[in-house]
Amino acid sequence: MTEVVLLGSGAADGWPNPFCRCASCTAARDSGERRGHSSALIDGTVLIDCGPDVLAAATHAGVDLAGVRYLLLTHDHFDHLAGQALLIRSWAGACTPLDVIGPPAALAACRAWIADTDPVRLRPVAAGDEVTLTGNDGDYRVRVLTAAHTSTLGEPAVLYDVTALDEHGDRAARLLWAADTGPLPAATLDALTGTELDLLLLEETFGRFIEHGADHHDLDSFPRTLAALRSAGAVTTGTRVIAVHLSHHNPPPAQLAEVLAEWGAEIGVDGMRLPLPDEAATATSTPTGRTLVLGAVRSGKSVHAETLLADQDSVLYVATGGTRDGDAEWAERVALHRARRPASWRTAETLDLAAVLDDAAGPVLIDCLGTWLTGMMDRHELWSALERSDDGDRAPLTHAMAELNRDVDGLIAAWRRCPHRVVAVSNEVGSGVVPATAAGRVFRDELGRLNTRLSVESEQVVLVVAGRTLPLP
Repeated sequence: MTEVVLLGSGAADGWPNPFCRCASCTAARDSGERRGHSSALIDGTVLIDCGPDVLAAATHAGVDLAGVRYLLLTHDHFDHLAGQALLIRSWAGACTPLDVIGPPAALAACRAWIADTDPVRLRPVAAGDEVTLTGNDGDYRVRVLTAAHTSTLGEPAVLYDVTALDEHGDRAARLLWAADTGPLPAATLDALTGTELDLLLLEETFGRFIEHGADHHDLDSFPRTLAALRSAGAVTTGTRVIAVHLSHHNPPPAQLAEVLAEWGAEIGVDGMRLPLPDEAATATSTPTGRTLVLGAVRSGKSVHAETLLADQDSVLYVATGGTRDGDAEWAERVALHRARRPASWRTAETLDLAAVLDDAAGPVLIDCLGTWLTGMMDRHELWSALERSDDGDRAPLTHAMAELNRDVDGLIAAWRRCPHRVVAVSNEVGSGVVPATAAGRVFRDELGRLNTRLSVESEQVVLVVAGRTLPLP
């Protein structure tokens, strides 16, 4: 396997949907981007899925399909199978034998388009099967895996794990075609354990729309599937991850590309050529380092911070707010936060952030620094020290501030030396009127200083406003 051409990267209605004027479709249309039905061509020999858009997409990509000897079909939905392609192939006088491989329902939909004299063979497969295809420079070993998706007739769709073998029978490259599917079944994850894929083409249909109820991925389940595949050893730092089967339920393409990049993935583009093996793939691996996420109340900053680590199976979530006995509203807030986090994440409720960062064994998410600072001020009785300073006794305030600064210094030092991916959420303050109380002004000033110091020590700082993210240079 030397090259995969992504002939199409869109869902059934393409992107933009020609009947739609939503912001996502408008942005795609204005930028000249068009995504047709998802399909991939391997070495000009193996074609995976063939919807109505694929024939024109091949021409647009500057490739021909005359050398295709194997057509792998995942299921019989129209955007993955256009049987008329077999008829059009016969009009070209094609005499090269073609094997059409797929579930029985998909093959049944092809029969009407094949003449008795056409050199086309239908080869039914089901999940668990393995077939060997003969290529020009080596064979392909194809494993058929279970998809979380069903066809028109209720037949399970399949995924294809394709390994290219060199002339000596050794592995040259390996890819997984995973469209259409929702979160992968346990049997599929087990089958992929330790595969160390070179290329993952994983569907991400529904974007921010997570109430679709369909067997597809969205921007909530997509990173969780990535996390599962990383945990299984199928996705590594050398795996190039491409999101396919995209629709206008996603943010506009430029925004989607930014979201995917946080998980070490790329947005699929029709016609993109993917060399295999690809030494540059490590450039899109999961980011490391420190990220500070700033935002106002209810701006979406916590959700964005969780999104940054959503592709990680094991994350330590550090909640600095603690519990508040008798406060039902606070308990409800905590419950909602926990419900939206992956079950595999661990939670620690503590103010000892420096110790947490020093002892961390993997990614850490801190939410949030505003409540941490409040807690540290409480610990050092700074509020009462402020009241006493109004009466002329400034010694307690001086002592409390010195203790607070020592804690902040310790946090900054631990943040700087932490070797793992770490994301912290903090409140952006000071944009409104000056607080009316001394306590409010001290809190505002100290949190502003803390944010500034952490920003200097961070590889990435993001401001979240009304759910929109703005990376700060």
